[in-house]
Amino acid sequence: MAATALRFTTVFAFGLLWVAAAPSAAWAQADVAGSWSLSVTTDNGATTPSMTLEQDGSTLTGRYSSDTLGDQGIRGTVDGNAVMIRFSATLQGQSIPVVYEGTLGDDGTMTGTIDIADGMLSGTFTATRNAPSP
Repeated sequence: MAATALRFTTVFAFGLLWVAAAPSAAWAQADVAGSWSLSVTTDNGATTPSMTLEQDGSTLTGRYSSDTLGDQGIRGTVDGNAVMIRFSATLQGQSIPVVYEGTLGDDGTMTGTIDIADGMLSGTFTATRNAPSP
């Protein structure tokens, strides 16, 4: 009986160690650092902003640029393949929150939703990473 318990304990402990050490796509952070071109569609029409992201683990910082919302400093997070980016923009003299929430797909394209002014305007976006300069 003691030998069986010892074998079970050893196998169980080894199994836990293997699971803890095994890499998992669900645990890995997506790499979203770089320059991105976006295509955004809202009820007000389509725009083509750009952004540059810097990534430190799960934390994002960078710059956002569009004709509609101007040039803004951004901050955000990455959780697996889920990406959230936020900033404040000035529109018609008012500071408004802007939030992008998306997912980085296997093809390297980021897709998701945009929320402007806490639901006053919403839409969808697709972002593609620009090729690095040679």
